[in-house]
Amino acid sequence: MDLSSILGLILGIIFMIWGIYESGDISAYWDIRSIIITLGGTIASTITSFPIRDIGNVLKVAKNAFVHTETSLDQVIIDIITLANIARKEGLLSLEEYADNLDDEFLSKGIMLIVDGTEPDLVRNIMETELLYLEERHANGQRLFETAASYAPAFGMIGTLIGLINMLRTIDDPSTIGPNMSVALVTTFYGVVLANVVFLPLARKLKARNNEEILAKELIVEGLLSIQAGENPRIIEEKLKTFIPPSMRKNYRELAEREGI
Repeated sequence: MDLSSILGLILGIIFMIWGIYESGDISAYWDIRSIIITLGGTIASTITSFPIRDIGNVLKVAKNAFVHTETSLDQVIIDIITLANIARKEGLLSLEEYADNLDDEFLSKGIMLIVDGTEPDLVRNIMETELLYLEERHANGQRLFETAASYAPAFGMIGTLIGLINMLRTIDDPSTIGPNMSVALVTTFYGVVLANVVFLPLARKLKARNNEEILAKELIVEGLLSIQAGENPRIIEEKLKTFIPPSMRKNYRELAEREGI
């Protein structure tokens, strides 16, 4: 569970309600008609924007904004150095047994390509192609929330126009002007809140998750190709450290040794 996503949404709602409470009447900001127009219209248009066969896959990717297993770059480097040590001592073919015990399908696939004697250029091509399509799937999840964020304010304005039309129809009755105007503005408020408190932050979170996962997998590609080239584990470590900010770098060979190598 991604606590920052949940916490951010909760805090955003709490601070808005707090501000409303301090400045006026909270009940004035509640209108079921405005919710139906804004939220219902946003959901309907967002669904319309994606092929029906892709909706399920997009929602699966989108859930990563809330449920996500963080990828540890440190652990990836340790795994690569472990593989490099095994390959140096026992040969590339010995990596096959190690690959069978890995949970990371991307890393396991890369190892099997190396064990099968695939040419380095072809290994890179296959792995980078998989990365490309992975990034595209993730981008669909981001687009889901970005699309919703673009529609929400528009439906807020639609609700406002509906409220203004109703107000003009009864403009001869001054007592109805205030309530109708209030409902009209509340609908715009809902649209802006949905876009900027919910949808856009979640789209940014998915983008950050995508960048994190892609970086880890690019590190795996470079590490596996270095192992295939027969490079020294010490050189491989230094090469992979360039993916990590200097302040966060560690002695990965020592950590790998502690894990059993």
